Amino acid sequence: MGASNLSDVCVGIVDDDESIRRSVARLLRAAGMHAITYASAEAFRADNEPPHFDCLVLDVQLPRISGIDLRNQLAAEGSATPVLFVTAFDDTTALDGAMAGPCAGVFRKSDAGIGFLDAIRRIVALPPSGP
Repeated sequence: MGASNLSDVCVGIVDDDESIRRSVARLLRAAGMHAITYASAEAFRADNEPPHFDCLVLDVQLPRISGIDLRNQLAAEGSATPVLFVTAFDDTTALDGAMAGPCAGVFRKSDAGIGFLDAIRRIVALPPSGP
């Protein structure tokens, strides 16, 4: 992808849990990235003027259109935007579904933020944070 620095990075977050959307967006903004949140896959799809996203963070289990289904739709349309999945559940079937298509990683919603940030830095080819 090759963003020159974190202030050039734009991440889309799709999660039905408002507290997760807010906390992930705060984490990304604190690291200097732009974060745009959506409460559902439908809201994401309804954005008539979405920015260029360097990465998408999708909840595996969204109501109606799941994060996996959204990723599959985007991939079928030719999108090469890397996807990180987040989940609150240890549902092996859902995790297998996430890994079955283009997927840059899967994180539990309870995972530490530093690993999540480092994954985004890897995706956009920026050096990882310190120790």
